[in-house]
Amino acid sequence: MMSSDFLEIRNLSKSFIEGDRNRLILNSVSLNVKAGESVALLGRSGSGKSTLLNLISGIDQPDAGSIAVAGTELTALSEKDLTLFRRHHIGFVYQFFHLLPGLSVADNIRLVLELQRMPRSDIDIRVAQLLQLIGLADRANSYPDRLSGGEQQRVAVARAIAHRPQIVLADEPTGNLDAETGARVLALLHRLVGEDNVCLILVTHSLAVAKSAGRVMTLEQSLLAEREGEFAW
Repeated sequence: MMSSDFLEIRNLSKSFIEGDRNRLILNSVSLNVKAGESVALLGRSGSGKSTLLNLISGIDQPDAGSIAVAGTELTALSEKDLTLFRRHHIGFVYQFFHLLPGLSVADNIRLVLELQRMPRSDIDIRVAQLLQLIGLADRANSYPDRLSGGEQQRVAVARAIAHRPQIVLADEPTGNLDAETGARVLALLHRLVGEDNVCLILVTHSLAVAKSAGRVMTLEQSLLAEREGEFAW
């Protein structure tokens, strides 16, 4: 019987060499996420949140354990196949936007779709649709350095979901924004991924941001645990 879980992480471990010692970052963590679910990974800086995102995306390889996305076992893929899988099925939103400064707002979004080899007419339609959704249709030809931080992050969100990925990984997406702007960007992210029934994994050190997700997981001392209700951080 096939699992109903979209993302399945089993007994995942990862460590790094620091000087003359081995630092354990993740210690046999497991996590199941269904399609359309939003999960926040809450933890202090250095707790392993970003490492877990990198493992889910296949950017890093685990020391032990397995990761399956939509039934595809990532740890069994070659580097080339991992790159293709990320390109087609995963979207990223970063704290510092990572927009290409030499490309306009529209072209930053367009590039993701060109990598999918979509027909040009379909790309034009999708880019125009996304610019309307994020409220920046009038800034299509502007360059990132002409936008505010909140506007840049809205473009980054549009770029992340442009190719209709199955999973979106957001690494501190509001960490570089003021509280009001961050809240608007977060609401936009949840709305856009919700419309396409996308699985969202949201990394944050903010309890307020974590509470926007359907589930909250905490990373402490290399261990992953689910939290319910109110808790201190």
